[in-house]
Amino acid sequence: MQVDLRKPEFVMKLGRLGSFHQSKLSFLRSFIREFKDWDFQTHILELDNFGFGHGVYVVQKGDKQYSLVCFSNHLNENERSDRVIATKWDASFVLYDGIPSSEDIQRLKDNVPLQEQGRVTEKELCLSRANKSVRVFEHVVDRLSQGHQPDTSLLYSVGYLYRTTAVYGSGKFGLADRIKIQDRGELKGPFRLEMMLVYLARQFTFDVVNHVAHHRSPSTAVKLSDDIARNLGIGNSTGLGMAPFIVNHPALLNQWIMAKEKALQAIRSLSSVKEKEIETFQSYLSTIQDNIKYWKTDSDYQVQKNDQLIHDLKDFQKYFDSKKIENFFWNDVYEWAEKQTEAECCEFIVSLMMEVYPHIVEPLSYEMSIDEEDYFDIDTSRNINEICQLIEKQYTWLLEVDFKEKENIYNFWYYSKNKQEPRLSDRFSEEGAELELPLAIARDIQNLYKSLKKTDPKKDLSFYLSQDQQYRHVLRRVFICEQLPYSEIQDNTISKALIPVDMLRLKLSFFGATRFDPRSDRWVRITMYQGAPLMKEISLSNDSWSYKKIA
Repeated sequence: MQVDLRKPEFVMKLGRLGSFHQSKLSFLRSFIREFKDWDFQTHILELDNFGFGHGVYVVQKGDKQYSLVCFSNHLNENERSDRVIATKWDASFVLYDGIPSSEDIQRLKDNVPLQEQGRVTEKELCLSRANKSVRVFEHVVDRLSQGHQPDTSLLYSVGYLYRTTAVYGSGKFGLADRIKIQDRGELKGPFRLEMMLVYLARQFTFDVVNHVAHHRSPSTAVKLSDDIARNLGIGNSTGLGMAPFIVNHPALLNQWIMAKEKALQAIRSLSSVKEKEIETFQSYLSTIQDNIKYWKTDSDYQVQKNDQLIHDLKDFQKYFDSKKIENFFWNDVYEWAEKQTEAECCEFIVSLMMEVYPHIVEPLSYEMSIDEEDYFDIDTSRNINEICQLIEKQYTWLLEVDFKEKENIYNFWYYSKNKQEPRLSDRFSEEGAELELPLAIARDIQNLYKSLKKTDPKKDLSFYLSQDQQYRHVLRRVFICEQLPYSEIQDNTISKALIPVDMLRLKLSFFGATRFDPRSDRWVRITMYQGAPLMKEISLSNDSWSYKKIA
């Protein structure tokens, strides 16, 4: 039986992409698999009685070393903000290439807490900052200082002690450019360094809360239990700054999606299934249905999606319980989920199926990077007619969109003046449309197509480009899409109907985020590493931690 890859026109719609869940391919999980045999140590922890000061955590294997340098600072309540325009944070972090000297730490202390206002060097690889969940932090400190463990119902309803508001890399603010470290074997997977920073920052949050509790009452304080700490992650608050990345990196996006689709295809193609594999799937399915109750959100949009997921999973459970073991068992399971459930549940089932077959899925994590420059050239020898046919084949969905209609050009993307962060605005009621970023791919490819149609079809692209360079940026995408079928989101990114949080959800699912809690259609809070092994036990990780029951 031949099982094909799912078609791009099915997968690459934002309604489906915005329903992806974390999986074995998620970057934080592949980070733990890659680094589980490295040595993780607390190198320095110098904090005052209130938890202010700095810490250094070292990850080492042989002569290779990485260090997370953490700074904890006093912050007035009126200064605490998750918005990107904030200038002060409870904590700030920098990932250092090697082990920093005392002089390095002083230099970093003068710059890292300033974030955008400071400057770092090429010895620094990533930069981040975080704020406390004050209510949770104070509750934990208070309980620990009195000799008691905190209320887990409160802790797990939030899921973290601190949440980051940005993780920067790749040359920003003087950080090392990606090219400096791209050939290191341990960094071959996407966002390895960013995932390392977040993982080590999580450990710092535990160390700070234990330290403050001890100094509040040295005679009675106890440490946060490992079982509770393990079920806490680190939060993240993310806005529109993340969305343009997946539009601006079509080749990379293809690699992410292709890895998932190849894994699904391989599993659906299995002609037989073992009883133990079904039992493993069932155990994960049962656990996650229990854990969903901790997915709290105030977003009506996400509440509806979560409620639908719970409903669909109940129906799926009934189907799965009665499902006979037959040839191509998993293909039947997938086809039922695709036809009988909404995208949120269907993609969740896909992630669960991938859990059962690590030997199929895990090797694909090494195929998720790509040298984008290999796809940068435009073959100007191709003739106009050939390019028109490519557009008609690959972009059928956008050729019929009427971009004269107001709702189809409602939004425009631009960079904010103060922060140089991407923003989205109403073209018809707000100023600045003349500064629009080239992110309206559907509109621009349609305009390219119309422009090409006015040119002699026998002429080649060199002739066309000598006359008109306006749509060169999307002409390149046509060639990329020809080679990489999952490189293009098949939706109008300036439509009034656009739900921007779907774009954030897509990227965050590949990071490994859980508990999506949109605060509007333009920013979202999530949790990372909830349930992950603690730093001292990472070598024992078997990668099943994502589906452990939150007790």
